Amino acid sequence: MEFILLAASVLAIFIFGAFFLYASFYKKVDQGNAMIVNTTRSEPDVTFTGRLVIPVIHRMEIMNISLKTIEIDRRGKDGLICMDNIRADIKVAFFVRVNKTTEDVLRVAQAIGCDRASDQETMEELFSAKFSEALKTVGKRLDFIDLYQERDKFRDDIIRVIGEDLNGYVLEDAAIDYLEQTPIESLDRDNILDAQGIRKITELTAVEHVSTNDLQREEEMKIKKKDVETRETILELERQEKDAIAKQQREVSSVIAREEAETLKIQQEELLKSEQARIAVEEKIEVAEENKQREVEVANLNRQRVVVTETEQVKRAQQLEVVERERAVELEIIEKEKALEVEKKNIADVIRDRVIVEKSVAIEEEEIDKVRLVAGAQRQ
Repeated sequence: MEFILLAASVLAIFIFGAFFLYASFYKKVDQGNAMIVNTTRSEPDVTFTGRLVIPVIHRMEIMNISLKTIEIDRRGKDGLICMDNIRADIKVAFFVRVNKTTEDVLRVAQAIGCDRASDQETMEELFSAKFSEALKTVGKRLDFIDLYQERDKFRDDIIRVIGEDLNGYVLEDAAIDYLEQTPIESLDRDNILDAQGIRKITELTAVEHVSTNDLQREEEMKIKKKDVETRETILELERQEKDAIAKQQREVSSVIAREEAETLKIQQEELLKSEQARIAVEEKIEVAEENKQREVEVANLNRQRVVVTETEQVKRAQQLEVVERERAVELEIIEKEKALEVEKKNIADVIRDRVIVEKSVAIEEEEIDKVRLVAGAQRQ
């Protein structure tokens, strides 16, 4: 029984030791890396996950196969020459990595080693010349305008020219980070290609300058025409306003004159009545004097009563006249206010028309700005 327990203990220790050794010798690989293990066989083993590495018997190397960026920047005299001999300042980023296959990983490791496989300077030494040549090859197939407008096609052509055989590497993608025409002052006028490019640029810009100048002159003509029309409208409205004011003043003066004439007529009529009454009274007085003193006194009393009565009538007539005159003046004021309201309404209509005109001018100015932007874009 003790022997069985001893054998079981030894077996457990052996199993635990074997598991511990296996766990100690098993090496895992991080994402973006590949592990190359040199064994006793003729070809190394490549794994992207992990495997058992026994010291002395095996030798392990780690290769970084993650994506790397190689930038090609050509500017100035080194700018890309297009089919129309116009140079383009361009900056392209190429995204390269070691192809995730056993054959390609071994191929890269045997060619340049695991440590230098993903070194930035090493990769630029390997591919800068090839990528630059591909840029020049594809750029020479397109005019500058086509190159600028068809960037996707340009990028696809570059990838197609470079191809897939990169000695174990693979080109994932390419991105055009910067693309503009090379300034004329950066070109070499003694270079025949640059000279032809300068002539082409000069011809194109001259045409665009002429077109832009025509658009600017046309724009100025439209603005000037609209200013003249607006000024004419404003002057016409001011004239109508002055005519309305003058007409109103004439009507007011006419009403005042008519009222004064009517007042004078009433005064003359009252004066005539007063004289007639006086004459009648005098006749009665003379009759009364010829009769009796009592009749004279009665006549005097009658005359006084008549005078009072006539005075009251005159006062009432004058009061009625004042009331009528005030009423007429109030009616004139009401008519005047009505005329002013009509004029205000006309002026409001004119202002609304002016706002519509100014809105049309603003819309035309926006259209002109759009034309300017389009012309600027076409010129670029």
